[in-house]
Amino acid sequence: DVIAGFLYAILILVVFHPVVDLIDNFNLTYKYAPLIIITVEMTAVQKIEEQLAGLHIAKRSTLSEEPAYLLDIDVSKPTQCESGNFVAVSCSNKSIRIYNRETLNFLREYSSHAGVLNGVRFAHACDSVVFSACSDGTVKCWDTRLAAKEAVQVFSGYPSNIFISFDVNRSDVIICAGTEKVDKDTFLVFWDARGVTDCASAAKEPLGVYSESHSDDITKICFHPVEPNLIISGSTDGLVNVFDINKDNEDDALLTTCNSDSSVSFVGWSGKGYKQVYCMTHDEGFCWWDIAQLDTEDPITLLHVLDVRDTVCGGNNSVHYLVGGLYHEKAEKLFLIGGTSGGNIHLMGCSTDGLSLVGTLCGGHAATVRSFCWNLKDESLLTGGEDAQLLLWKPGVVERSITKKASMKIASSVHKRVRIHNSSLKSRKK
Repeated sequence: DVIAGFLYAILILVVFHPVVDLIDNFNLTYKYAPLIIITVEMTAVQKIEEQLAGLHIAKRSTLSEEPAYLLDIDVSKPTQCESGNFVAVSCSNKSIRIYNRETLNFLREYSSHAGVLNGVRFAHACDSVVFSACSDGTVKCWDTRLAAKEAVQVFSGYPSNIFISFDVNRSDVIICAGTEKVDKDTFLVFWDARGVTDCASAAKEPLGVYSESHSDDITKICFHPVEPNLIISGSTDGLVNVFDINKDNEDDALLTTCNSDSSVSFVGWSGKGYKQVYCMTHDEGFCWWDIAQLDTEDPITLLHVLDVRDTVCGGNNSVHYLVGGLYHEKAEKLFLIGGTSGGNIHLMGCSTDGLSLVGTLCGGHAATVRSFCWNLKDESLLTGGEDAQLLLWKPGVVERSITKKASMKIASSVHKRVRIHNSSLKSRKK
């Protein structure tokens, strides 16, 4: 007890400063030491979050003579020597506009579409090839190197097809488009995308379709970022389906069905190795699943938020709507993008504990943000919205001149239509 008390006294003296030197025969001499400050180094996730929250407007495009909603954005994929050079934007006036990525200078426009555009995607291996899907039942391929205004290849669907979503797989071999429901039919339509410039004179017919896995409009399609044979689809029937298109038939190809209990507006891949899927709904809900758990007894649902507007933040910073999501490979973290009707952009971090506000980008848009594209190479963000503006956000920069207008919201003949989802949903296949 005596020894223990002695050691405890020494410990108290050390902790509460001054430092004690033990001299011969246990005589105690005090020396005052400088205060020691412990600095906790920021984690990789914290650094990324701080960087995202610090994005500033670097460039903004010049308003065109015919302003339109900017519905979808994609950036040409970088080659080995350079980052992507082009930005493609699908607009509500049925046109595709091509911009220089760094300057946002307008380059050219393609407007030979007979219906509403529903997506734009660059090829992965060639930064001059861009695809678009249209409600007229076609997917078209454009070559940005050519002055011609006509598509170099047309992928035609079946007569009743109205395409409202599409994507191109990682190897640029397969195109898949999702249809609006006509009568009782809803399809995932597939084409062979190879040799698009070799046989431009004739329309390409589909390889085949999946017709049994969804019962309503297929609103979003997303191929796996690495595996070219994996694809997820979301629908207003509330289902998110995961397929392996290497299988011989649709029933074998359907790996699993996840139920969001609401009309799906956005789907994506996340997690290390991209073994997770997530979706957003038209009533601003969020669902997140781990499909790596399919063969285990563990639940696959990581998070289910019925209404993000009620959980993230309130007051003037409240989230009015969700735009989409992105998995950040460096931080190994999923981020969501939402916004306000006044044009502010909210960046939210996602974990199994819930959603948290990372930062808000203000002073850019003056109306609802409809589209975005994130470039992880330089941590830049492109956004487009109902104010007809295309903005480039970068960390640590300041825009030289800001010509913000009091109200830049424009009129458009295109309005988002949300179909009430079918309440009788399929059970999850496991």
